[in-house]
Amino acid sequence: MATETEIKLRVSPQDMDRLAAHPLLERYRSQPWQSRELLNAYFDTEAGDLARAQVALRIRRDGEQFIQTLKSKGASMAGLSERHEWDWYIDSDRLDMDLLGDECWPYSLHQLDKQQLTELFRTDFTRKSTELAWEHRGVPTRVEVALDSGKVATACGDEPICELELELREGQPAALLELALQLAADIALMPCDISKAERGYRLLQPGSFELNVCPAQLVAGQDIDSAFAALMQEQLAASQRLAEQYRHTSQWKLLQGWFDQLTGMRALLGSMGQLVPRKSSHGLRLVLDALLADWQPVIRAGMAGREQRDAAVALFAAELQQARWGMFSLELALWLHDSGWQTGRNERLERQAKAPLERWLVRFLQEQAQELGLEAYKLKAYALNEQQPRLERIMVWLEAARHVLTATGLDDTLGALRKLHDSLQADDPDARSRALLQTCADPGWKALLRGSY
Repeated sequence: MATETEIKLRVSPQDMDRLAAHPLLERYRSQPWQSRELLNAYFDTEAGDLARAQVALRIRRDGEQFIQTLKSKGASMAGLSERHEWDWYIDSDRLDMDLLGDECWPYSLHQLDKQQLTELFRTDFTRKSTELAWEHRGVPTRVEVALDSGKVATACGDEPICELELELREGQPAALLELALQLAADIALMPCDISKAERGYRLLQPGSFELNVCPAQLVAGQDIDSAFAALMQEQLAASQRLAEQYRHTSQWKLLQGWFDQLTGMRALLGSMGQLVPRKSSHGLRLVLDALLADWQPVIRAGMAGREQRDAAVALFAAELQQARWGMFSLELALWLHDSGWQTGRNERLERQAKAPLERWLVRFLQEQAQELGLEAYKLKAYALNEQQPRLERIMVWLEAARHVLTATGLDDTLGALRKLHDSLQADDPDARSRALLQTCADPGWKALLRGSY
């Protein structure tokens, strides 16, 4: 068993040759490029039991060698994934069931009859690969670079494979993110956490997509710093998967979900005050603001009619052809990996960042609710748009952490705030007035205003 640390990035077919000749790869390359054909059969039950357990089982043919591999789902952030992998050299293209023992087989599958395993789909591709070697932050680093071109083939259809894989052989994970970021500055690269295996399953079961993002588990007593980082990581991972799935299916609700994750990330950055010094997050805020400014009119238009929703597909494809989205994702991932938000904090702020989440949250929500001043907008609901950022800051924390507070009825409060926010997004004056009155009358909202828990 080994732990595999890698990042996958989607590349347009016309950029593959440019990527292979990139000066950065040439500078660090420690061996010649090699090209080989990799033929892969993926196995599962007809019911998809392995997929539900987030396990992938394949047999790869590499030349005359057959390799049986079992992979388990691990941690992931912006396409950078760490997971367990078991490899066995075998004599043929048939599964060796004896190798699938307790040391690797998930406990949730212990009752599964392995004789039900059958080949479900294939991912056959040509891999052009090399190895890079350099010193990163004073640490010897080796990275395998693989350019994969081919297709995922199922009984229900095919999908092209065109991607860059960077796998860490020696060194620190940050090296992968920094390398990817430098490449993405010149060539549009989209971090893609949906594996080749998952692409096979989604061709077989088009309606089965799930985010499969590990939710932030916030608890009372947790410090503010770790809560902030966990929420940002969750929303970044979700935005990546939603972007990829929307690119694949063009389902409107996925684009809305992607935009909601961007909104949540911006609200989180804005909620932290001096705990996230503006200088440390200035670049990220600028790009987020630009993305939100560009896409809010698209989302608003799409809420009005089918024609506008259809037009958004081409707009998103054009977004992915630019460097902006990929670079932002990688920059944020590296910032989170390096705890970049802590840069520039003094000792007082460091102490505040270690305060219990629930204590900070009571004060934060009361201050924000009072500054929102909803009562003052009852006679001028049309002007409430100016308070949308503050409303989103309240919502992002209520969504994730209301369970750490002792107040009751906050689920209803969050529901009322969502209706109010939706009315702002849709620019619906009547719905806005109704939602405003409902929120002002909500007992949980009144508790937030008083800070009484």
